[in-house]
Parts: sequence; structure tokens; C-alpha cells
Amino acid sequence: MEAAEYSAKSESKILNVGLLLVATLVAAKLISALIMPRSRKRLPPVVSAWPVLGGLIRFMKGPVVMLREEYPKLGGVFTLKFLNKSITFLIGPEVSAHFFKAPESDLSQQEVYQFNVPTFGPGVVFDVDYSIRQEQFRFFTEALRVNKLKGYVDQMVTEAEEYFSKWGDSGEVDLKYELEHLIILTASRCLLGEEVRNKLFDDVSALFHDLDNGMLPISVVFPYLPIPAHRRRDQARKKLAEIFERIIASRKQTGKSQNDLLQCFIDSKYKDGRSTTESEITGLLIAALFAGQHTSSITSTWTGSYLLCNPRYMSAVVDEQKNLLGKHGNKLDYDTLSEMEVLYRCIKEALRLHPPLIMLLRSSHSDFSVKTREGKEYDIPKGHIVAASPAFANRLPHIYKDPDVYDPDRFAPGRDEDKAAGAFSYISFGGGRHGCLGEPFAYLQIKAIWSHLLRNFEMELISPFPEIDWNAMVVGVKGKVMVRYKRRVLSA
Repeated sequence: MEAAEYSAKSESKILNVGLLLVATLVAAKLISALIMPRSRKRLPPVVSAWPVLGGLIRFMKGPVVMLREEYPKLGGVFTLKFLNKSITFLIGPEVSAHFFKAPESDLSQQEVYQFNVPTFGPGVVFDVDYSIRQEQFRFFTEALRVNKLKGYVDQMVTEAEEYFSKWGDSGEVDLKYELEHLIILTASRCLLGEEVRNKLFDDVSALFHDLDNGMLPISVVFPYLPIPAHRRRDQARKKLAEIFERIIASRKQTGKSQNDLLQCFIDSKYKDGRSTTESEITGLLIAALFAGQHTSSITSTWTGSYLLCNPRYMSAVVDEQKNLLGKHGNKLDYDTLSEMEVLYRCIKEALRLHPPLIMLLRSSHSDFSVKTREGKEYDIPKGHIVAASPAFANRLPHIYKDPDVYDPDRFAPGRDEDKAAGAFSYISFGGGRHGCLGEPFAYLQIKAIWSHLLRNFEMELISPFPEIDWNAMVVGVKGKVMVRYKRRVLSA
């Protein structure tokens, strides 16, 4: 009897303690909510999709299509979930400032771009910590200063003159094919050096082709998957390293210096006085060619396609060339190209409509908050992948009037649509801390090519206006762009 009574009292005490503990926890939650109401995260809305793989399927079918569907419903900030990942999209300049301005310690490129490492190679860009990467980016910056660019322009013009001299007085060509080949020739001369351009172009071009074809959508998730394309990529990377090691050793032995990116990397030194290694130089050259080759050829092709379908703007750029011929004669140098404001706006508008990089990514290392143009505030948690989309943001109707229309005059003085809504309204070249270092080089290269074409040929687009190749890693032009041409000479 006493034992039973004791047991009942013990159970009663345990129950009372349990109830007291529960009451204490509930009270603590209520007090916390009253005292610190802002501690509760205001998470962005989540895209509707089937669990686990649904978000991935929607993303892989086409991220821009998904953004077009979700932006009107969810606004400029929302999250897509798949597997164990969360991608939060920041759409529009109102919510993009942190994306472009945050330090690497808060928003990092390294984790999300690891798939580039097998292509670029060890010890460069995304295979090194941020401090080393910043020094390597400094090498790029120094190689693209104005005094260097002026020398590159002479080489760009020479390549264009030599290439188009092989065209007949009239004919039909695939403009996309022609520009792709001219761009790689120009890049070889300006970036890789005369040894490659004059003696090893075919070999190096074929190896870069294998590298390029080794960058597949599946490579983003499984960059080391043992598939044939990856094996060819790895073999090409090894052979390129051997070629450049021989060129670098020869230059160092002879002491012969040249005006190209290769020489700039050979001469570069880290802050501690260490020189760049042959492996690092090769990796940096590959990264530079990958960054510039596709984007320049794609943008050149879109620029031509739009000009050939818009007589008003074609007439404007031809008149600009006539005026410059009257002012400078046939001379095409850095200063002359810099005066081509009409052509510049035409290129910029083609790039607004068709940025080759449709998605920019970062990995969030800390919590941060954003406020939308509608006044809604959201907390973006640490661990999210954060994304911005130039392809979508560049066509926002509250920033650009008739955003799907080709209208280079939107960048003319007095309109300046890319500035009216503030910084990061135009993000074809990224922006902020990670803005594209090669932007000046790209504009000069495309101007040099199109200046020569406008001065020397009448052209007509004879195939349908090209479609977008959404299946490519770097989104470009689908199919052929057939043009009929006739040689001419512009007079002042």
C-alpha cells in the first residue's frame, strides 16, 4: 500500500514537473515573440513544384521560362527548392545591390563555379582562395589597361582586314560561322600570341574545341563524371598545357617580349614577389579565352542580325562610319573606335536582349535582407544559392520601355533607360565586385569587326531572323544566319 501510494505521488510529481516545463517553454516562446518579433525570418515565397526533383526539373527545362511564369505571381524575390538546395532569385535593381556589392565572405562565387576547375585547371580562378583569385584578377586588369588595349586594336583591325579580304565581290555566307572564326583568330593573336596564331592555330583551336565540348549541362553537377566528352576535355587540357609550357620557356630563354595577354601573364608577379607558374599562365589564358570568345562572337552575330532587320539603325551606323571616314580617313585605331557612339549603342542593345550568360550565381555565407519595389522585406538565409538573371532582368518593363523591342536609342543621352532606375538596371556584363573585366576589350573587338563590314560591304539577311539557342551552356544564336553581301567602298 505504501509502495503504491509512493509510486502515485512520484508519478504526480513527474507529471507536474513536465507540465511546468511545457508551460515554461510556451511562455518563453510568447515572450520571445513579443520582445523580439523581428527575429522570425520573413522567408521569400517558394516556387510551386513537386517535392525533391520537381524544382530541378522546372529549372532544367529553362530557368528564364520559369522566371517569366513566377515573377508576375511572386515578385522580385522567390526561392526554388530541389534535393537539399535552395536557390533564391533576386530580380531587378531594387533587390540586386547586395548580390553585386557584397564581399566574397558573404556571397561567394567559388562554390557555385567549381565545375570550371577541370577546364581552367588547378591553381587558378575558382581553385584558389579569394585572396589569390583577387591577385590573378589584378593580372587581367593590368593586361587590359588602355595602353595595352590600343595595341590590341591594331591586331584586331589587321585580323578583320585579312579575313574579309578573302570574301569575293559578292556572295552568300553564314554570318554566325564567319564571325565565330574571326573572333577565335583575333583572340589567338591578342591573347595567346603570335606563336599560336602563326604556327599552332589549327592545333590549339581543335584542342579548345574539345575543351568547349567538355562543358555540358551535366558537367555543372558532375564535373568529373567519366564520360567521353570529359575524357577528351582532360586530354585537351593536358596537351594545351604542354604547348604553352614550350612557348613560355622559349620566350623566357630568348627574352623576346610581345604585346599579348600571354606576355602580361608571364611578367605578372604576386604581392609576395612570386612569379606566375607555367601551369597558372595556361589556366589564366584558358579562362580568358572562355570568357571572351563565345560572348564576343554571339554578340557580334546578334548585332548584325538586328541591324540587317532595322534599316533605320543600319542607316545610322553607316552614316557614322561616313562621318568618321571624313574626319580620320581609313585610319581605325583605339581613338576612332571610341568615337563610335551609335555603333556602341547598337551593340549594347543587342547585348541587353541577348546576354550570353543568362544566370549569375553566388553562395550565401551569411543571412541578409532585401526590400522589393513593392515594399516587401525578405530574409535570405545563409546556405542559399543566390541568383540573378541578366536575360530576364534586362527586359523588365518598369525599367525599359517596350523591353522586347530592339531600340538602341534607349541608351542615348536624355533617355538613359539603363540608369533611370539606378545601378544594376543593365547587367549583361554583371556588375559591382564581379563585373566583367573584359568589357572594354569586347566592345573594341566587336566595333573593329563591324566597322570594317559597314565600310566595305552592303548586306542583306536572307534567312529568317535567328532564334535563341537555349540548350547551349553559353546561350547564343540557333542555326545559321545567312547573309548576301556585295563589296563596296564608302566615300567621305
